[in-house]
Amino acid sequence: MQIIPALDILGQDAVRLEQGDYDRVLFRQPLEEFMGRLVATAPALIHVVDLQGARDGALRPEVIERCRNAAAGIPLQVSGGIRSIDAARAALDAGGARVIVGTALWSEENALATFVDALGDQLVAALDVRDGRLAVRGWVSTTEMSFSDALARCCDAGVTRVHVTAIERDGTMRGPDLALYDEACRSDVFVVAAGGVRNDDDVDDLARVGCEAAVMGMGYLARLGL
Repeated sequence: MQIIPALDILGQDAVRLEQGDYDRVLFRQPLEEFMGRLVATAPALIHVVDLQGARDGALRPEVIERCRNAAAGIPLQVSGGIRSIDAARAALDAGGARVIVGTALWSEENALATFVDALGDQLVAALDVRDGRLAVRGWVSTTEMSFSDALARCCDAGVTRVHVTAIERDGTMRGPDLALYDEACRSDVFVVAAGGVRNDDDVDDLARVGCEAAVMGMGYLARLGL
């Protein structure tokens, strides 16, 4: 079971938001300073989210390059504003080992299959869930598509890995939504869980339901004493 620390970026700083609300910033620190703290813990992978890019729908490759330069060789999974195949490739070129894509996968009927064909295992499908439905555009909008439907579509399209976030738990330190991840793990994909993961007990619970990895934001800050 892999623990992946999260680096969320707003403007030029590392931040943590509560439930994805851009007006509820719980923590802020210069990007390179925060990345240095993560690197010191020697994780196998770092989860990078450009919140500004996600909200505005525009990739900022220069931000990914800053993260790559500060990561001391640790691989990055990157997301935020990746709304096309070209943007995904630009994110990989800027320093991502794999890319998380959400909004663009549902932009048109064949988009999901197109991304899978183009990116293969470097694609991680973001399934961001609020009240059982899929949220997009940096969680600003909620669609009518259910989580179950989105998950099934990912499986049918040949997605190998999904990144599932329980938005109501994100930044709250309330523990993960185990029922959500149990459903995800019953499918034929690798599952990365995010949202409310506090400690090793939560990680153990996620491992028991079958998750491959857990992303920790506020919980990792607690480990760092921040």
